[in-house]
Amino acid sequence: MTEIDPAPLFTPFRLGAITLPNRFVMPGMQRSWCEDGAPLPLLGEYYRCRVEGGVAMVITESCAIDHPTATNVPQFARINPATLGAWKDCVAEVKSAGGHMLIQLWHEGALRKEGAGTGAEANAPTLSPSGLAFPGKENGRAASIAEIDELREAFIRSALLAKEAGADGVEVHACHGYLLDQFLWPGTNRRDDDYGGPIENRARLHGEIIAGVRAACGPGFVISIRYSQWKEADYDAKIAPTPEDLETMLTLWREAGADLFHASTRRFWKPEWPGRDPTLNLAGWSKKLGGLPVITVGSIGFDIDVMSSLLEDREAESNVERGMRELLRRFNADEFDLVAIGRGQIGDPEWVNKVRAGRFDDVRAFLRADLGAFDGEGTSLIEDAHKAGKNAER
Repeated sequence: MTEIDPAPLFTPFRLGAITLPNRFVMPGMQRSWCEDGAPLPLLGEYYRCRVEGGVAMVITESCAIDHPTATNVPQFARINPATLGAWKDCVAEVKSAGGHMLIQLWHEGALRKEGAGTGAEANAPTLSPSGLAFPGKENGRAASIAEIDELREAFIRSALLAKEAGADGVEVHACHGYLLDQFLWPGTNRRDDDYGGPIENRARLHGEIIAGVRAACGPGFVISIRYSQWKEADYDAKIAPTPEDLETMLTLWREAGADLFHASTRRFWKPEWPGRDPTLNLAGWSKKLGGLPVITVGSIGFDIDVMSSLLEDREAESNVERGMRELLRRFNADEFDLVAIGRGQIGDPEWVNKVRAGRFDDVRAFLRADLGAFDGEGTSLIEDAHKAGKNAER
């Protein structure tokens, strides 16, 4: 077996107004180290350690936009005027180590628990495209056009706060079954207005958000959008049944002003449309059709996906060398530009430095215990779906 040369993944990459020293990104991975939405010092230290460990850019955990309907889980991150000072401190930790940072803007949509929380959040409605958390599970109600306008402006306002905090950009969270993904998925979007029906309508709000952020934050501010076919409640779901649908969606977002596509998959080695191409995953198709740089992600170095780590009582088998061989093969085939390493960097903050040195056997294996205590209040609807067998594909 030939020796692995990771050098191609350690070449610089220009993204918006910043230059990344290598191709490794830390994706949003929920740690819940926040108090009333403000990141605790521990979270900033955690991110800084990963930059010192070699990662070029940190994408924060899901951060609720400045709107009372976004989340009501107290330990989840929020960005609003009250949390701005804490986010400035968090970004400064990353910058002090020479890293770059995107704040991930998120809204739970119909996965938000109705009536939970305190104050304005407890009294706020649970909003989504059609009042569906997933097919067959009603929760909350459909957002009116006026409320969609409010949500769009809240994303833009939150991006401006991220810029004020010193972030290099934002990532728009449109994956895994949450609000913006609920607009994309026909299973949860039953609207018959300009935000429902064909893919160009279901992707319309995202394009409006991207265009609004671009106009408000300027040309150098990085805008990434993260999307997925799979949902936490249904692993077999599709927002884009064909490559042509994917191209329509990505073209809309590129023309709106996006800089980066973050194609979330559970296993990066699985082809998206094997009948059309036996090798290309969602990132590879996005690179081929989207006209923008792409992040690939999904169980790199592991045999099971992140949802199995979260919800099943078994440990992931780690094989970093095998994962790197396949990753390099795809990078050299120009299937992606950046790679996100989640659980690997939770388990070992020096993951990137060790890979650069070829010290694959020295990488500390990720353990489920590394996830720490996670409050199930924020995921109860997902757990219901998991137990019901809606996410049937393994």
